[in-house]
Amino acid sequence: MQLEWKRNVVLFLVSQQLSLFGSSLVQYAIMWHITLTTQSGVMMMVSVICGFLPQFFMSPFAGVWADRYNRKTLIALADSGIALATLVLALAFMAGRGALWMLFAASALRALGSAVHQPAVSSFLPQLVPADQLMRVNALNQSVQSGVLLVSPMLSAAILGATGIQTVFFIDVVTAALAVSVLLLLVRTPAGETRATQSQRVNYFYDMREGIVYIWKNSYVRALGAFNAVFYFFAAPLMSLTPLQVTRSFGNEVWRLSAIEVVFSVGMMVGGLALAAWGGFKNKVHSMMFSVITVALGTIALGVTPVFWLYIVIMGLIGCMIPMFSTPATVLLQQRVDANYLGRVFGAIGMLTSVTYPLAMLVWGPLADLVSVESLLLVSGAVILIEALVMLANKPFVEAGAPQASESAE
Repeated sequence: MQLEWKRNVVLFLVSQQLSLFGSSLVQYAIMWHITLTTQSGVMMMVSVICGFLPQFFMSPFAGVWADRYNRKTLIALADSGIALATLVLALAFMAGRGALWMLFAASALRALGSAVHQPAVSSFLPQLVPADQLMRVNALNQSVQSGVLLVSPMLSAAILGATGIQTVFFIDVVTAALAVSVLLLLVRTPAGETRATQSQRVNYFYDMREGIVYIWKNSYVRALGAFNAVFYFFAAPLMSLTPLQVTRSFGNEVWRLSAIEVVFSVGMMVGGLALAAWGGFKNKVHSMMFSVITVALGTIALGVTPVFWLYIVIMGLIGCMIPMFSTPATVLLQQRVDANYLGRVFGAIGMLTSVTYPLAMLVWGPLADLVSVESLLLVSGAVILIEALVMLANKPFVEAGAPQASESAE
């Protein structure tokens, strides 16, 4: 039995890393193409909006689907749809008809697929993994993802410079096909875990309302949603404007853009491995807040350092802290939320993120064309630091991170 779930998890994670690898190549290629050809904060803002806003409209439905339909099938359909949109984009650029608006349109279509994919994956993993192994598996998954993200910017930069952006798109199509094949042919869904049956009727708006009521009654989910909204608004300069800062302040060479992504991914990989070995603080919220405080201080530091090698070191430290937040936050949802509502909860969190981030870029993007990115990093980092301290004073939120009796006994 133990070997069976481990086999399933390994195959599932392999399929998802294949999918992530191709998607990461495309993400970096599109971001760098826009950055290098426009050097415009407004164009970066448009790109972010196209990549996130569609998730806002799709996430409520995607959460219901993840709670009602076969999650494995949803993951496969989402990956296939994203690959199809990318294939059309690849053919257009290969024919010499590629344009900036096509990149924006493709980003929007890929975002729709991601909105379906993310809650389905997050909800499917607890079906495969024993509850007491969720922290370890999630941390290891985060570390492997970081390894993929370490390789993908280097390869994306090399391919982009050598053969053009259309090659990156074709690679994504191939990796998606492999990922879907592994998922559908090799990953076995545990008996009794297929989610919806044909006899179930899905009333989307009724199920959405049920999910909203459940979230409203769950103090931890409410607090996490509010925290994420504020955090993603003020973390937008760190997440999207640092390539623009590097281009303006240190040079527009592709290797510099690749370097910050590689170092960030190395940091995430190290952080994930450390968390898998250590397990974090006993109270998972303490791990999360330690991460956010460090990220806030790092963001402020990025706004004042004039030396590129020091800039890279700080980016690596920030990357190291990301698993310390994302893994405990995910595990707490997987452990504390009723499995029948898990898809809708992850969908709601995704929806909140997808609308907050582009709205933030509506503010930060134009500001980046008026003032320095360094100034924006100083302001946003200070606000994130204050937010972390406020959340530490929220007793219900902190208490939700305390180990349960079953966890303490392990």
